[in-house]
Amino acid sequence: MTARTVTLVLSGGGAKTAAHLGAARALAEAGLTPARYVATSMGAVIAAGLAAGVAAPVLLERLTQVGRRGIVRDPLAAVSGLFARSLLRPAPFRRAVEALVPARRFAELGVPLTVAVVNLDTSELLLFGSGGEDAPLVDVLCATCALPLYFPAVPIGGRRCGDGGLRGVLPLEAAALVAAAGVPVVGVDVGPGLDLPPGEAPAVPPVVRAHDEAVGTLMAAHTAALVTAWRAEPTRPPLVYVRPRVERNATFQVERMRRYEEDGYQATRAHLTGSPFGAN
Repeated sequence: MTARTVTLVLSGGGAKTAAHLGAARALAEAGLTPARYVATSMGAVIAAGLAAGVAAPVLLERLTQVGRRGIVRDPLAAVSGLFARSLLRPAPFRRAVEALVPARRFAELGVPLTVAVVNLDTSELLLFGSGGEDAPLVDVLCATCALPLYFPAVPIGGRRCGDGGLRGVLPLEAAALVAAAGVPVVGVDVGPGLDLPPGEAPAVPPVVRAHDEAVGTLMAAHTAALVTAWRAEPTRPPLVYVRPRVERNATFQVERMRRYEEDGYQATRAHLTGSPFGAN
């Protein structure tokens, strides 16, 4: 099958973003090549690794090796209480990002990448990389993963930058600004959703659980609205919305990443059937 191109839009979702690697595997099998990545939060780290030329199986191995090392609680958070900067230490996470992504500048990437970030002082959507501003790649990746409460804001250009998922855990708003006309969009969403089944209560303090539930509900509703708005606009490229199997309270379940990769692969294969790409 002759290779054809897509714009690949990857959501946030912590450890669940290993599903994006399965999606990449399914696209490759179907002869579909990402001509551009648009991503946010941990999905942007995955996209940066792929855009830098790291093969999906290699990136999955790296994820399973460094995933847990990047999640380190700040020992001062317990004693600082409401005055703590964040629950997790940013330095170990930055080292994990550096281990996953060999590039240090957007210009080093082999495929254009657009990363969605939020200016926490103004709520403005910021785009970095292709179609947006330039900045050190690792700074941008750490910023787009800096969900308030868990990680502190990352300063870029004098702005306090945070998780792009706050403006859209599936960054369709960003994709609408940079996606090429006529190129189908494949959006892989493993973020919070209105379809999530009930799960076991997480072993976290009640205030953290309340934060996660509130943010998750808002993100889920916003994603549903973005997908509906995209499909209602006839001038936008066709959207193949892929929703792998998801579960609650799985953001830090790094030991399940191989399963999530397979879930992404199976869901993407199924959604490509009858999609705008036609038969193989």
